[in-house]
Amino acid sequence: MLFVRPPVAAGRFYDLEKDKLRRQIDVAFRHADDGAKSKGRPKLQKIRGGIVPHAGYEYSGSVAAKFYSLLAEKPVRNCIIIGPNHNMFGYRFATMKNSLWKTPLGGAAVHEPMVDALMRGCELLQIDVTPHQNEHSIEVQLPFLQSRFGDDFKFVPIAIANELGDPSMLDACQKLGSAIAEAVHGSKDDWLVIASSDFSHYVPQNVAEETDGALLKAIVKLNEKMFFERVNEMNAGICGFGPVIATMAAVKKLGAKKGTLLKYATSGNATNEYDSVVGYASVVF
Repeated sequence: MLFVRPPVAAGRFYDLEKDKLRRQIDVAFRHADDGAKSKGRPKLQKIRGGIVPHAGYEYSGSVAAKFYSLLAEKPVRNCIIIGPNHNMFGYRFATMKNSLWKTPLGGAAVHEPMVDALMRGCELLQIDVTPHQNEHSIEVQLPFLQSRFGDDFKFVPIAIANELGDPSMLDACQKLGSAIAEAVHGSKDDWLVIASSDFSHYVPQNVAEETDGALLKAIVKLNEKMFFERVNEMNAGICGFGPVIATMAAVKKLGAKKGTLLKYATSGNATNEYDSVVGYASVVF
């Protein structure tokens, strides 16, 4: 039986009305280069994945759009999207099958063969609807993809329940990344591996920039161990550190040599309030 997942983030993280949502996404793409670190366009055939934020579009939409703008020329239509399980319900590593995720722009179908391949390759991964039902981190990526491809793409959702300070998280997320790379290698389709994560949460602007800068230096080096150590040493408020580790591990095995920081911003850039901000980054591998 097909499970139709409603758009639980619509009206909260992005606009509920179709036309207004399209305008919201258009604005994000128009402002994607504002303050961007990289004005260039990496060769798309070399892109294996990236990191994008998942806050409200008015805060982080232009940062996410900087990554998604790279898909315009030669689209890769299938994505494995890994996001944090903010509510911490259900299995630690959870995916879904037989499901269609709805947004105001249409429906996005889960890629069944890839889910099957991942399940065979990673015993940590379980089928579990619970972590996905009220989670926004993966859903907010879908309208950006739909704006590029309509309904002509498929994806795999993976939610990770992050546990800061748990030393087993590094190894577990690396194992998931290795399984993703093996499944992608065995697929006849082209795939992107995308980590959905915001960075620092509710700290002063200067603290966010310092902490996030240290994490991003490890990320662009594709050094999962350094990244994980810095997350714990700095007690960093990055909500999707597990998805980031899994993505780094996957893209490295898929041939990526480094990451490129495309854009960094904070909520303060949108609100002009810098005492308590959330950090956002888009990175391409």
